[in-house]
Amino acid sequence: MKKIQMLDLGTQYLNIQTEIDNAIKRVIDSAQFIRGNEVESFEKELAEYLGVKNVIACGNGTDALQIALMSLDLDKGDEVICPSFSFISGAEVTGLLGLSPVFVDVDYDSFLTTKEHILKAITNKTKVIMPVHLFGQGVEMEEIIKIAKQYNLYIIEDNAQALGADYSFSNGEKKKLGTIGNIGCTSFFPSKNLGCYGDGGAVFTNDDNLAERIRLIANHGMKKKYSHERIGVNSRLDSLQAAILREKLKHLDEYIFARQQAAKYYTDNLSSCTGIVLPRQVWYCEHSYHQYTIKVLNNQRDALKDYLQQKDIPTAIYYPQALHKQQAFATIQSNKQAIEVSEQLCNQVLSLPMHTELCIEQLEYIVKSIKQFFEEQ
Repeated sequence: MKKIQMLDLGTQYLNIQTEIDNAIKRVIDSAQFIRGNEVESFEKELAEYLGVKNVIACGNGTDALQIALMSLDLDKGDEVICPSFSFISGAEVTGLLGLSPVFVDVDYDSFLTTKEHILKAITNKTKVIMPVHLFGQGVEMEEIIKIAKQYNLYIIEDNAQALGADYSFSNGEKKKLGTIGNIGCTSFFPSKNLGCYGDGGAVFTNDDNLAERIRLIANHGMKKKYSHERIGVNSRLDSLQAAILREKLKHLDEYIFARQQAAKYYTDNLSSCTGIVLPRQVWYCEHSYHQYTIKVLNNQRDALKDYLQQKDIPTAIYYPQALHKQQAFATIQSNKQAIEVSEQLCNQVLSLPMHTELCIEQLEYIVKSIKQFFEEQ
């Protein structure tokens, strides 16, 4: 059996080697290493795939979130609602810009922020809701939109982990996650469902005025060379990464399907296993399974992780400490809510190997090993 990895980018590359190599050669032959046709073409192709009017590529997913916030012209001290069970990026750039991250809890079953959590956190300083579509599926955006309209708030979707997933509205309409709020952001970090071979990110919006502002900010605040209209940043997706992403975008739906099939195997074969709780798919959204994250009960998470490591099965803990507990936010944290579920999850979650190249032999071995652990207890 081939060695099991959390992410097997090497094998994925071999399956599309000719396409990737030709894309890289295309850039080298053009000598357009910054911006140019590859970036513009990728932006158009991704916009078409997502069904959104504007895609602005940038340097990475964290930059995407920062640029999105900068485009809203918020005031110092304005509050941004962020989940505590998440990666730091959204809350980090909130604090970096002199805004106040207001941390909220998440649902135990889905890992996602709910309307109830958000409603409790709204104050007269709240300006932005930043839902995170975690592990491959989305927050209930239809409810978030209602709240945003009621309180006149912006929505910035952090869609770094669920690009390509479909969201279904109650009227039957479907949209891709990241295209529902005012602004959507994503990352092309190599581990993502659509990942490049370095860093990369993008911002999406259907608002042409916001799109113009975002594009300006990402390019030193200038539309015309050496004429700077506002303070911006230098954040751009380089042409080599854009060319690679153009080829991988063609395979994104099949990559998502492969992840869903691996997840189905896990679910079908671990559903009777006591001692763990399997991830729950929400009814309104497709799950693209960026991660397959179980919850291990009875304080056995670390023991299971060590056991699987001895069996040469890698696992990962996303995330070991809730954001509201991080030292970085000790002086700028503004909310006083109890965030008990996030803290509980940090002690229970364990992500199993999940990628497009998992074979049935590997999946069988992983499942068998998990079952053996609990049988030996």
